[in-house]
Amino acid sequence: MANREPASGKLAPEILEKAVLAYGGAKRDEVLVGPAVGEDAAVIRWPAGKYLVVASDPIVGADRGAGRLLVVVNSNDIASKGGDPAFLISTLIFPKGSTPEQITSLVEEIHEGCLEAGIAVVGGHTEINDRYDHPVLCATMMGMAERVLSARDIAPGDAVVMTKHVGIEGMCILANDRRELLQRCLSDQEIDGILQWSDSMDVLPESRILRKWAVFMHDPTEGGFLGGLGEIARLSGLGVSLNRGAVPVDRLTLSCSKCLGFDPLRLISSGVLVAVIPRKFLGEALETLESSGIACSVIGEMVRGEGDVPIETKEELWGLLNEGRSLP
Repeated sequence: MANREPASGKLAPEILEKAVLAYGGAKRDEVLVGPAVGEDAAVIRWPAGKYLVVASDPIVGADRGAGRLLVVVNSNDIASKGGDPAFLISTLIFPKGSTPEQITSLVEEIHEGCLEAGIAVVGGHTEINDRYDHPVLCATMMGMAERVLSARDIAPGDAVVMTKHVGIEGMCILANDRRELLQRCLSDQEIDGILQWSDSMDVLPESRILRKWAVFMHDPTEGGFLGGLGEIARLSGLGVSLNRGAVPVDRLTLSCSKCLGFDPLRLISSGVLVAVIPRKFLGEALETLESSGIACSVIGEMVRGEGDVPIETKEELWGLLNEGRSLP
């Protein structure tokens, strides 16, 4: 297998079994039929009284650590709906010339991320395709929830709470893939510190705390923190009154934003959980988060009318990833 270059199309069964299917994430009793050559779909026993939560996201802005990030961003979407991620299906398209070892390296990242979170890899598709220069990664995550969180239940006066600090995912991607860009602003030691933020990109711990009180939760990805708030406003038909001074921005993110000229509130922010919580539950929710060691801030409230958060917003990451790459 070491010296063979797979042909275009679906991986050959012997390569698929060794390079991909050997990495199935966690073992779960609900999986009755799992991934195998010749199996068209997984069969999963579903517990009575639970809700099925399903989400799908690609990874398009990251190179290093992309397999683990694929698990986290999809897990976060399930956590944002109050669910526990349980089953993952991945679609992985590799450029021509990819070796079985390169494929396994990425699949193993997915496997390890799933093992840590108790997620079973129950199927997917893996192929070689000469139309792409970089791997195309997409996953669908399924999980179980005990109640439904809906933006229809948001009311004026509800508090808007966020965990951690803005721009976690964006800064991690830049530290991994555009280190030379951040070196204009930070020392190597500070950039290494940003790389450690990837350990805090999972929002499942705070979701498991807040799902008891929140009427709605959201994972602010594309468009960053402001984009996430705008999406909540659009869904609920209400506005968000934002206290910008209460929004946590790490000093390293702030330094880079000033140096490179971007808005940290518009930088992709997986790792942050935004929750809308009725005021009567706010004190208990904040106290529980803080006692669990999870940083949290009340950054605004829901209001009638437009509020002061734009519905439309841009994403800062793409311009930063491309900055200077056209120069000789």
